[in-house]
Amino acid sequence: MIDKCNSCKKVLTNDTGSVSFLCPKCGKHTIIRCKNCRQIVAKYSCPGCGFEGPN
Repeated sequence: MIDKCNSCKKVLTNDTGSVSFLCPKCGKHTIIRCKNCRQIVAKYSCPGCGFEGPN
């Protein structure tokens, strides 16, 4: 499986500053974010439960 940013869909092969974590609401799906989307606080959503973050 190819890791892609949940916000911008950028492929994250060897991307420094990217992060992955389980959805804070359901804990079932992995959220992956690139450095740029983290810095600009871009919205993301869980593909399972629809949780939206940040904020």
